[in-house]
Amino acid sequence: MKTFLRIGFIVLLATACAKNTEPELVPVYKPTPDTLEIPYGFPTRLNIPDDNPLTKEGIDLGRLLFYDGRLAGRASEGKFMSCFTCHIQENGFVIGKPRPFPVGLDGQPTRHAMLPLVNLVWNEGTYGWNGSVKSIEDDVLAVITDPTEFGSSFLAVEKAIREIPGYPVLFEKAFGTKEVTVERIAKAIAQFVRTMVSSNSKFDKYLRGELQLTQSELNGFVLFTTEEGADCFHCHGGSGNPLFTTNLFYNNGKDSTFAGESDRYSVTGNATEKGNYKASTLRNIELTAPYMHDGRFNTLDEVIDFYAHELVWTPYIDPLMHHIATGGNQLVPSEKEDLKAFLMTLTDTSFIQNPAFGKPVSFPGEKTMILK
Repeated sequence: MKTFLRIGFIVLLATACAKNTEPELVPVYKPTPDTLEIPYGFPTRLNIPDDNPLTKEGIDLGRLLFYDGRLAGRASEGKFMSCFTCHIQENGFVIGKPRPFPVGLDGQPTRHAMLPLVNLVWNEGTYGWNGSVKSIEDDVLAVITDPTEFGSSFLAVEKAIREIPGYPVLFEKAFGTKEVTVERIAKAIAQFVRTMVSSNSKFDKYLRGELQLTQSELNGFVLFTTEEGADCFHCHGGSGNPLFTTNLFYNNGKDSTFAGESDRYSVTGNATEKGNYKASTLRNIELTAPYMHDGRFNTLDEVIDFYAHELVWTPYIDPLMHHIATGGNQLVPSEKEDLKAFLMTLTDTSFIQNPAFGKPVSFPGEKTMILK
């Protein structure tokens, strides 16, 4: 009997020791797929890369990174900058300040006005005023090293985010690994930006039959969508194009010379594209001053006057600028008021107040951070 008990004890002890030597189970995170709801009248085709699908965890991580002032990787210098520095929600996700443009972390002014971060999930072309960037992900990477913006490096940004308590676990939940890379940072931010959908302006509600426009607004709509009127629709679309941009590039008669310009020609080398810049969306145009690629106009009235009377002919003018021979569409004051009234119907207050796109309440390791 004593021998039997002794053997049993040894077996139990061996079993216990074997269990203690088993590796600790590591949680395996599987990101939760997120489906973007397509608004009424919007295109059904979305530009979401196969290697960066929308997930709840990726979007949440991207929102944190978008607003985190430590993203630039230069907190040790007392310098903080994030996407939010220049893309402010209440201003339609542009800076909303006149020239000279805001300065980067090393004091250099940025080279161009900001394009609004809105409805980019439907942009199937290139990004930026001259189309030099192929994706939102690439745009994030370009900002990191641009001397007029972050003026940082990939290694510095990776190190900064990796060392903030809480972020590695969020990367694991979003991408299945705690390894922080600039590629994953860019992917997360791009996921968040692709959720920024504006589709609830007064004009959207009119199209859905929820309300009626005023007579002035309707007059402005007619001017907007007719060649004999303001002739805006060729480049910015109309009721059949809810994005209010073609995402294409045009020479719209701003200048007579283009030396040294970062225009579409500087990217393609095609001489017919001298002075060409992307037609920015007109959604929330009331909020997204200054206007044009170089921010030369601070008010909508200035923009409307330019298209009415100040067009400059060159051999490179876009053929869609049908009023170039007369220097503009020659709208009279009452027509200008009507056109402006219509443009104001494109303001989406629910978009600029949507908490899902706003600054998070808290951040990982926030005792170590300063927001800018």
